Amino acid sequence: MRIFDWSRRDRSDAVPRQNRGASSSAEAADAGMRSDCALTSELESVSCQFAGSLSEHGTSDGILKPGRNGHGDADRSPQRHDTVDLERQRAAIVGRIRHLSPTTDAYATEFVERLLEFAGRVRTSDVHFQPTLGGLVVRFRNDGVLHLLGEFPSGASSSIVSRLKVLSNLLTYRSDIPQEGRLQSPGDSTEIRVSTYPTLHGERAVLRFFGHGNQYRHLNDLGHTPEVTESLIDCLAETSGALLICGPAGSGKSTTLYASLRHLVRTTGGARNLMSLEDPIEVPIEGVSQSQVNQGAGFDLHVGLRSLLRQDPEVIMIGEIRDPVTAEIAIQASLTGQLMLTSFHADSAVTAVSRLLDMGIEPYLLRSGVIGVCCQRLLRKLCHCSEESHDGNDFYGLPIDWCRTPAGCEACGQSGYQGRMIVSEFLSLRDAGLAGAVLDTKDSRQTYRIAVEHGMKSLWERATELVREGTTSPAEVRRVLGVAMRI
Repeated sequence: MRIFDWSRRDRSDAVPRQNRGASSSAEAADAGMRSDCALTSELESVSCQFAGSLSEHGTSDGILKPGRNGHGDADRSPQRHDTVDLERQRAAIVGRIRHLSPTTDAYATEFVERLLEFAGRVRTSDVHFQPTLGGLVVRFRNDGVLHLLGEFPSGASSSIVSRLKVLSNLLTYRSDIPQEGRLQSPGDSTEIRVSTYPTLHGERAVLRFFGHGNQYRHLNDLGHTPEVTESLIDCLAETSGALLICGPAGSGKSTTLYASLRHLVRTTGGARNLMSLEDPIEVPIEGVSQSQVNQGAGFDLHVGLRSLLRQDPEVIMIGEIRDPVTAEIAIQASLTGQLMLTSFHADSAVTAVSRLLDMGIEPYLLRSGVIGVCCQRLLRKLCHCSEESHDGNDFYGLPIDWCRTPAGCEACGQSGYQGRMIVSEFLSLRDAGLAGAVLDTKDSRQTYRIAVEHGMKSLWERATELVREGTTSPAEVRRVLGVAMRI
């Protein structure tokens, strides 16, 4: 069992029986011990049972012992019990869809329903519909990697995209312009963002899924290190200033932003006016006045943000800073008594500051307005079938002397990975000395070194720690982070 901390077992003689939230202890199962076991095992709830002294009875049947590198030797069961065999599920859904007739009126409806059912079952983050000369190619993203679902007849493309438009309240008669909307997944609270885009062979559509099963609702659920989580919470306690969440597309920026809003709703109890301006609204949140940009009606980010400032907001969330005008308005607002939360495309916390300078934002505005920058990525976690390696070719230049590498089994669909985790860095600009050094240094690599010297743990450092723990592989770190940010 990797999730049970055996170094703390001696305090209560508590041991895990099975990875179902149950443990056994030689002492009475009081609330304090259950809480300790929950924290130690990272489980949401723990059921404790009386087992007698281990010294008297030895190791009981059903009690799992730590194996090599923290894995359980009993059955080496995977960490994620909702894991599905992607290949089996893919084959099943393709088989069901191929039995449908593209000439029937109900084809698109049944196609979309079964596809959404499949997406919910495998917990995909994106589904891509790519029209081609000969038909429609459908792909889905799982753990950050695109997989082919199947190729379907040419007649399927337009009817399926039209069905998606109907469900997401888009204009079905306009296929010559990009459109964005959202819909609710049937059967659960998953929000789906729909984006269409005109291409040579017809409209392309992408579905992005948010909040499968409502997990990752709060900051403590995201997987940031305690230091980064504490820094985020400290920034959210401020009454003014800008907090930037940055990273490339698909790195979980929106998830962190929404978790931050939920934290504010929970901790302020309605005592602060929380407002957002998004394009589009990805997840509705009680306690936040959320607005969606409507370009067709002239309600863009610039107009919306200027008008929003007249609504007496105390906390403003802007879905994304995309241009210099929005950036300047946002930073200016953070100087006039509002706490500003927003996302920004940048490779690192340091380059986020550099990009804002390149946009023409004056250094004195950033020095006074920006209080923190969090940059994040998502790394795939190794499956329980991973293998230990001491081969330097597997290290990809990381300063390590061993690692674990993906092997592949039925549980992980032969990919060697199961699930993803967050890796992040936090640059605090509330320190005047650090803020001055960062803003005055032109070379981003030198600026990065300065930030690390002032205590920032870089993405590379955190990722290397996870490799040393055997949680992810050097190959995955290289795939996600590349080599550009290595100091």
